[in-house]
Amino acid sequence: MQTLCCKGSFEVVVQKQIRLFVFKPGFFLSVFRRNQSLHGPSPVTTFGPKACMLQNPHAVMHIQDPASQKLTWNKPPKSVLVIKKIRDASLLQPFKELCIFLTEVKNMIVYVEKKVLDDPAISGDENFGAIAKKFCTFREDFDDLSNRVDFIICLGGDGTLLYASSLFQESVPPVMAFHLGSLGFLTPFKFDTYQSQVTQIIEGNAAIVLRSRLKVQVLKENWEKKDTMDEKSIILTNGDAESSRKVMQYQVLNEVVVDRGPSSYLSNVDLYLDGHLITTVQGDGEYTGVIVSTPTGSTAYAVAAGASMIHPNVPAIMITPICPHSLSFRPIVVPAGVELKIKLSREARNTAWVSFDGRKRQEICHGDSITITTSCFPVPSICFRDPVNDWFESLAQCLHWNVRKKQNYLISEDEEF
Repeated sequence: MQTLCCKGSFEVVVQKQIRLFVFKPGFFLSVFRRNQSLHGPSPVTTFGPKACMLQNPHAVMHIQDPASQKLTWNKPPKSVLVIKKIRDASLLQPFKELCIFLTEVKNMIVYVEKKVLDDPAISGDENFGAIAKKFCTFREDFDDLSNRVDFIICLGGDGTLLYASSLFQESVPPVMAFHLGSLGFLTPFKFDTYQSQVTQIIEGNAAIVLRSRLKVQVLKENWEKKDTMDEKSIILTNGDAESSRKVMQYQVLNEVVVDRGPSSYLSNVDLYLDGHLITTVQGDGEYTGVIVSTPTGSTAYAVAAGASMIHPNVPAIMITPICPHSLSFRPIVVPAGVELKIKLSREARNTAWVSFDGRKRQEICHGDSITITTSCFPVPSICFRDPVNDWFESLAQCLHWNVRKKQNYLISEDEEF
């Protein structure tokens, strides 16, 4: 047996051509037979009679065929985190029904955010109160859910999945997302038949898609102690009390957005790839800047800014300018293994602002930097059918991709008579 590890995110175990991707205690991906692979054919590594490609002894990761990723439990799941969209009265009844089903029928340990139960419409329901007393509660940024939750159920729109991702800075449990919001591109399940669908997930009968995330580090060069301190931050000093650096780290599912903020000047940031300056992003507009997105995020802010849409199984990072002051600045796709760095240009007349999946917005000053790489901790999103059909279904139903009135059939002269 050969075990290959990737910074604790998952391990690849190779034994008799069976590969297991381990994410959480009790959850892994198994391989099942399929007639056609989503991978292309392995390229030939010999060229002509004498040339060949030099083998890389440091290559340690094998990417499993996305079509063969299937949810499997090595131990029955016992705990579930239920994420509900806040301040949405239409979700109260589905939320209560689901929680009663999970607690009373499936005997699951249910985790719910404390502010959800503080809603008067829930706390004032005496009948539901007896069930709610059995729940385990948590508070964002205060309680660590790592190794406590076996899988996640989201009730709402795409924002609930993004929020669930933000709660786990390392390994993420499998996520089952119900479409109870407005768009629902990332939420393939309908709530009408939730009991049978949840039962199938508990039994391990589902396909899964690994949605890559971005690992983002923000280095604040001239951090002042009067600023608020993020619990995920690290303070670095060089012995000088006046000079300290603050490093903040985030896991991002959709995109990192750098814009000019409230300033009226052009945005002016330098973009580095693996330490080399590749371009300076200059833009003019209210929200001018640059978007660095995952394949999952390519159908969000990036597509609204003119980018292409990338299937979540494609290992890549997309760079999309926002209102570039250039006729030739087009969105580009780079390999998932590169390291990107964004800094203010020396010529910049103003600061910039950065946000992560639309949250944690903060100012970027001269000397600060944003480093972006592909994370080792993807979000295992449970599919309704499979990764390909679900994606094209979302393109058609949510974005109305390539919807057009069809051209009339041309009647030939022979058919007229």
